[in-house]
Amino acid sequence: MRLALLTLLVLPTAVAAQTATPAPVTDAVLIRTAVHPLPDELREDATVLRWTARWETAPLRPGSGAMVCLADNPFVEGYHAACYHRDLEPYMARGRALRAAGTTNRTAVDSIRYAEVAAGVIPMPTMAALWQVTGDASSVDWATGEIVGPVRPLYVIYIPGATAMSTGLPLMGAQGTPWLMSPGTPSAHIMFVPSM
Repeated sequence: MRLALLTLLVLPTAVAAQTATPAPVTDAVLIRTAVHPLPDELREDATVLRWTARWETAPLRPGSGAMVCLADNPFVEGYHAACYHRDLEPYMARGRALRAAGTTNRTAVDSIRYAEVAAGVIPMPTMAALWQVTGDASSVDWATGEIVGPVRPLYVIYIPGATAMSTGLPLMGAQGTPWLMSPGTPSAHIMFVPSM
């Protein structure tokens, strides 16, 4: 189960029985569905990025707020939107760049990023939030951007280098309880999965 949850983190994934996102989708709909994971008060000022290729993004809407949101990826089946604190963008952008260059193995991508964090090439915040939802393409009315079907939320708090000892969190949680994933690494984070 931990591996399945790990693959959800900011990586749009295909889920069985999903249909592809229809095209074309307006910018307004992409923005509305991109900021959907966020609490209302964080949506208006969030930066939104659109996917221009499987692992490449470009600005869709600049924002002055703390959050960066990835719009649904039209190159991947289903609906996925993820929003994370802007201080995580160098780390996230590096992951996308490595994948676009052909390094698609998650372990290899993380090894490179961890080494770059340790060398001071990639700055990491002391703490940062990530909000995401995943569902089928049919979970969204792509004409309006309304969420009309079930989506699976996931909430994460990145605390680089955190351990079970430093946080008092278990390394595996029961449904609905927080737990620590990737302890002791730059991507250490508290997982909050409302339902599994």
